Amino acid sequence: MADKRASSRLIESFLEMIAAERGGAKNTIEAYARDLADYAARLGASGKTPLEATSDDIRAFLTWLDKRGLTAASSGRKLSSIRQLHRFLVGEGLRRDDPAAIIEGPRRGRGLPKTLSIAEVDHLIAVSKEGLDDGARPAGERLRALRTASLIELLYATGLRVSELVSLPKSIARGREPLIPIRGKGGRDRLAPISSAARAAISAYRALLEKTQPGAAAGPWLFPADSESGHLTRQAFARDLKSCAAAAGIASARISPHVLRHAFASHLLQNGADLRVVQELLGHADISTTQIYTHVLDERLKSMVRDLHPLADDED
Repeated sequence: MADKRASSRLIESFLEMIAAERGGAKNTIEAYARDLADYAARLGASGKTPLEATSDDIRAFLTWLDKRGLTAASSGRKLSSIRQLHRFLVGEGLRRDDPAAIIEGPRRGRGLPKTLSIAEVDHLIAVSKEGLDDGARPAGERLRALRTASLIELLYATGLRVSELVSLPKSIARGREPLIPIRGKGGRDRLAPISSAARAAISAYRALLEKTQPGAAAGPWLFPADSESGHLTRQAFARDLKSCAAAAGIASARISPHVLRHAFASHLLQNGADLRVVQELLGHADISTTQIYTHVLDERLKSMVRDLHPLADDED
């Protein structure tokens, strides 16, 4: 029991640091807590806490996860949590050594991100705008369609995370600047581009919202929720996006808000954007996260060599 309490106190201190110093989101902190609770429980079965854990203990934990059928991705995430906990313990002077430092993560193939072609996104946007000017449509139905069209235009123009998108303040609608301020993960601020088409879609949506639902329009959110206070949920947007995609002939399994974020990044790189610029626009803290898109750069380089090199064989 004492070991369990000691482990809980160590983990609690680590989570407090994540929240205070790194601005960790609630979901992030909860994920760390789950991962480390599993780790502490396995250590506790041997009468140990993270202060006494060895590299062999961590390897045994990973083996246990593998036997339970966890994917390499899930095991890798838990190992990442363990590494950060042990770095914290060393940094706080609670341990002199880091048993996780020499542990290799489970090998896994990194799949390419799902995305859509430029033509598919163009078609999706066109379908989302169909019938928006039809005055015969019920106001509620037209408002929802305008909202979906605005969200799609805005997401593809900015590459925002869906949580950032649905929680935008209504002050965005009043601005005329080509860039909008975004508060991202870990409290990091960045600027995101917004196209004239996205601004026009937002203006049309907000005009109808203020006319038909002035109470909702008076709130602080650009996209207020349908039936309760607060902003539109990620789940509600994902549902409306899939409905719009179905009308555009795009399979449900191929579309999500995250897929449109991937499309934003992939299409920028296809058209010559620098990887570091895309990293900044996506709000990635580390370039390694953005490097999932290097396949796009590889294809672009192959095309450049094929099209521009004087010795390239046209038939190849």
